[in-house]
Amino acid sequence: MIPTLETERLIMRAPGPQDFDAYRDFLASDRSKTVGGPYDPQQAWFKLAAIIGHWTMRGYGRWTLDVKDGPTSVGFVGVLHSHDWPEPEIGWTVFNGAEGKGYAYEAAKAAQDYVFNTLGWDRIVSLISIDNTRSLALANRLGATHDYDFTHPNFGTLGVYVHPTPEALQ
Repeated sequence: MIPTLETERLIMRAPGPQDFDAYRDFLASDRSKTVGGPYDPQQAWFKLAAIIGHWTMRGYGRWTLDVKDGPTSVGFVGVLHSHDWPEPEIGWTVFNGAEGKGYAYEAAKAAQDYVFNTLGWDRIVSLISIDNTRSLALANRLGATHDYDFTHPNFGTLGVYVHPTPEALQ
């Protein structure tokens, strides 16, 4: 069962088919270049199916972000570990029109808490394209520090940024 998390402004819920339209529109836009896009609707469908299925395959995954008393399906944030990723990561995607409002930061903080306090892990990273300045700024704001670079066959060189444990923040 996928847990629901709540932050001050967000409900982080299980992803589902109701998220397709917003995700498809994001993946069709130029903003999706940082995640390998743009993608056509069929590719978007399969990518959403992978997000939903990740929970079954790994026991953790990304949540859909709904704004309390506001729009639904404004992005995905959570933990993912694709078969060709060097280690599990906290990833974030904020859809068109929802960027710049602090939603990714708020949800990523909740994901950090989930990783360390619910899953009991002692390490989590984020993999970020070297030219994705907004994600790099968010990783920095979250306290993540560059550890090493990883070259992915489809996404090129990605920096691997380690998130601080709760103990490191004290």
